[in-house]
Amino acid sequence: MREYLLTLCITAAVTYLLTGPVRKFAIVAGAMPEIRARDVHREPTPRLGGIAMFFGLCAGLLVADHLTNLHEVFKNSNEPRALLSGAALIWLIGVLDDKFEIDALIKLGGQMIAAGVMVMQGLTILWLPIPSVGNVALTQWQGTLLTVALVVITINAVNFVDGLDGLAAGMVCIASAAFFLYAYRVWVSYGIEAAAPATLFSVILMGMCLGFLPHNMHPARIFMGDSGSMLIGLVLAAGAISITGQIDPDAMNLFSGSERNTVHQMVPVYIPLLMPLTIIAIPAADLVLAIVRRTWRGQSPFAADRGHLHHRLLEVGHSHSRAVLIMYFWSALIGFGALSYSVNNASMWIVLSVVALSAIGLVLLLLPRFTPRAPRWAERFVPPRYRRGRTTEEAAATAPAASVPATADEEAAPEHRAPVRAGVSGVNGATAIGPRSRLLDRRKAGSSR
Repeated sequence: MREYLLTLCITAAVTYLLTGPVRKFAIVAGAMPEIRARDVHREPTPRLGGIAMFFGLCAGLLVADHLTNLHEVFKNSNEPRALLSGAALIWLIGVLDDKFEIDALIKLGGQMIAAGVMVMQGLTILWLPIPSVGNVALTQWQGTLLTVALVVITINAVNFVDGLDGLAAGMVCIASAAFFLYAYRVWVSYGIEAAAPATLFSVILMGMCLGFLPHNMHPARIFMGDSGSMLIGLVLAAGAISITGQIDPDAMNLFSGSERNTVHQMVPVYIPLLMPLTIIAIPAADLVLAIVRRTWRGQSPFAADRGHLHHRLLEVGHSHSRAVLIMYFWSALIGFGALSYSVNNASMWIVLSVVALSAIGLVLLLLPRFTPRAPRWAERFVPPRYRRGRTTEEAAATAPAASVPATADEEAAPEHRAPVRAGVSGVNGATAIGPRSRLLDRRKAGSSR
């Protein structure tokens, strides 16, 4: 565990220290496009944050290769080299897209090629554990197609959810933490060496996200861009592929006792089928809804719009930070809920806890619909938005005889304020949004219909 912690810290430190210089490079290189109709930030923000994340990945793999215990992963498996090859290819495509905005079909082809490169080097699904059937061996073509499909879906799901400051990095970090705990338990508790690469991939992915988050939290100073979102999506998929189909039920000694006990004990075998789905549950749901929504309107599935889940949270009335935290909450609930059930699947308290937390999550989603007001005796202790409004008579009675002249800022209406333009000195990538009325109507956004 200490070597994993060291690998995480090195990866996070390298990513964090390189993000600042990468931001300056992105500004000089012109990777700071104009604000589009579907964007929620109000100032031009540099991209190319994926450059720092890629070098963090390289640093994590390099450090792990020189550690005593983790060196066995590189010695016994070719999967780390396969991951690095696919990551380098997808990262290069993302960098070109951040700078030149290449066509979506070209990016899709690059994603498939990157997945194929990993398959050629041994990072592929060999068989699937199916309930009531057992392990089903896959042919070479079946394993290749399933692997490529999982990589492409995961990359695009993470890319779709990257719409708010810190959202994609935080959600992937939470998902990779849950997956790390699961893979580490399979490796240590059951002694299955095939789970070691997935454990290493998860801890490196956590370091990449943790190192980038301080620069990407609201208001963000830099975006990861497609070079970062596609990269972390590929690493996330690689961890799931590495452990899926690699668990041998005979080696875990699960077939013992009654049939009911065997079914309960077989849960860790089936979790590799469920864990990748829980990791990308929210991004995948957003991806499916976006495809259905755009196809229903007669648009291309790759056409960008403002109908994603995080956009809808903003339209409901949530602030930028609260919308991100709500998405964090649901990601953690799904990922760690599945992890808890895999550890102790016979306890009802896990199901009840998930239900209770889901109810809390629904309350948080509906919170902007309610406007709580504090009693008058407690108004001085709460923020102004929770105080009761005074009547006109009370306001007139308490008004001073000579009012202070209004400042120019107070007299100017919000709609008359000059917008911030690209290239203005002092633009630091802040993405704060104003009141709900300032949000663009989805029907008026040029690229949303």
